[in-house]
Amino acid sequence: TEYTPIYCEDNGAGLVSQYDKDDVESVGLVKFDFLGLKTLTVIDWAVKNVKAMLPPDQAAKIDITNLPLDDKASYDLLKRAETTAVFQLESRGMKELIKRLQPDTFEDIVALVALFRPGPLQSGMVDDFVNRKHGRAKVDYPHPDLEPVLKPTYGVIVYQEQVMQIAQVLAGYSLGGADMLRRAMGKKKAEEMAQQRALFLEGAQKRDIDEKTAGPIFDLMEKFAEYGFNKSHSAAYALVAYQTAWLKAHYPAAFMAAVLSADMDNTDKVVGLIDECRDMKLTVLPPDVNHSKIKFTVEDESSVRYGLGAIKGVGEAALAGIIEEREKGKPFTSLFDFCQRVDMKKINRRVMDSLVKSGALDSLGGHRASLAASLTKALQIADQHRRNNDSGQNDMFGLMIADEQEHIEEPLNEAPEWSEEQLLIAEKETLGLYLSGHPIDRYIDELAKFIPKRINELDAPEAKGYQRNEIPVITAGLIVAIRTMKGRNGGRMAFITLDDQTARLEVRVFAEVYEQYQSVLQPDKLVVMQGKIGQDNFTGGLAATADTVYDIARAREMCGKSLLITIDNQVGVDNLTDSLQATLFPFKAGLVTVELEYINQAARTLIRLGDDWKVSPSDELMTQLSALPAVSAVRMTY
Repeated sequence: TEYTPIYCEDNGAGLVSQYDKDDVESVGLVKFDFLGLKTLTVIDWAVKNVKAMLPPDQAAKIDITNLPLDDKASYDLLKRAETTAVFQLESRGMKELIKRLQPDTFEDIVALVALFRPGPLQSGMVDDFVNRKHGRAKVDYPHPDLEPVLKPTYGVIVYQEQVMQIAQVLAGYSLGGADMLRRAMGKKKAEEMAQQRALFLEGAQKRDIDEKTAGPIFDLMEKFAEYGFNKSHSAAYALVAYQTAWLKAHYPAAFMAAVLSADMDNTDKVVGLIDECRDMKLTVLPPDVNHSKIKFTVEDESSVRYGLGAIKGVGEAALAGIIEEREKGKPFTSLFDFCQRVDMKKINRRVMDSLVKSGALDSLGGHRASLAASLTKALQIADQHRRNNDSGQNDMFGLMIADEQEHIEEPLNEAPEWSEEQLLIAEKETLGLYLSGHPIDRYIDELAKFIPKRINELDAPEAKGYQRNEIPVITAGLIVAIRTMKGRNGGRMAFITLDDQTARLEVRVFAEVYEQYQSVLQPDKLVVMQGKIGQDNFTGGLAATADTVYDIARAREMCGKSLLITIDNQVGVDNLTDSLQATLFPFKAGLVTVELEYINQAARTLIRLGDDWKVSPSDELMTQLSALPAVSAVRMTY
């Protein structure tokens, strides 16, 4: 309190100055900035994963703090811009810059971190840097004495430290004086800059550098100081970036398990990271009470095991109990064995439902529908088992009864297996994503007929300042999130997130469009969106604006030629006309012509139904047609 007014928490902890950062320094206190990076935790977890995979003698050689900075595999990974999950280098814009720069030295990574900011990107210095590196522009220096200072950056002033070094080399500034110059340039105060210019010219003159040479150099320093980045900061970040790139290049499964664990509470990130695993040819294994831990783990060099902690509705106390019981040395053998061995005070019916739906109990036998149908019975047996143990039976047969109860087995209740759609919906509910498949899978070949690019293949020009530079787009995806709000004109607008398994895209739906297509904009519905797409300055990714949103039936009407029904005369043709009419009738008044392909051993005939029988080709219609005995195939033609 001799230097600054303070305030604190009720208990006296957490002292904080009431001065801002500038005033704190003005009264003579030293200010330190401590930046906590989640990536450091990721690196720590990844290294532990790596060492757990290796024999002890090899594990002892892994030293993430002492990596060679010329590792070819790491730079090859960077040059391919495979930098998802690589610290500071994973945004779409950064990947584009990496492709242009093709970094092959640690200095290049340091420069990447410093250059990828609005100032340098808009000033043209990034283009100059890239062209000089690749020999498309001449590397020159404002003065021969500055070559040692500017050679690492191809003659371009990139860092604040270079401004300070130029002042030292050309004008004889002390270290302290050079730092004062750097600060003055950052503040852009005319009076201070005039004083510094005079000092610089005077110092340069003492070193036989005339004003005609020194003046433009000072102007150049002043210009680049506006964009210059602190190299010590950039180098520290670049080292962390290099460490993550090295881990990804050499131990991909160990690295991705760590990254997924760090973000397992963020479903959107997990979706993208699992897609990245698949692109890296890594298998993502489902959660399993007999193999998973709380975090994502490495199963082998090419597979990652889903973490139990990423299952929604299951707390850490329950998971810790499951893992503790399993690690006593015996895997769980059945649903009944599981329920009798774990502490059911920590694991209730809701937790068990989540474990079944997520697939975490698949290794216990049966299928998910039969496991779900048997939960009540299994929990009742487990409860009775616990009661008997708690009662401390001590009759002469007590030991035998207890032993038998530890192994009580019942057959699972029979139940129809869940359809693929039901399985995926259950996974989405408990994991926040589709793991074993994706609802869009069965549409992929059909969508490719009229959707030119998947979401991960979309691109857009860079934004112009704060204004999106949008281009036309058509894409498709499942609506996995929808958020509505009141627009400026008082109407409801929406933000929807589309997922096509390759990536996710946020789409803005303004009030007029939302009102028109509200019935289509429902969670878990497959839609085709036409509109505009551009780069989002805020997120660094892509964002779209919808003009029209169609469900799959409407998209087929807009883009398809006909609904082709293939009929095999070997079976069920006697009542074909009646059954076809009954099936098609509720879907009439559509836009798509129906064609019948009649095939027998002698010939193939194509019959086109009249316009009165044009239909809306929904999934429901196609499913009903496929179920007719005489129909061997149903498909759209485009």
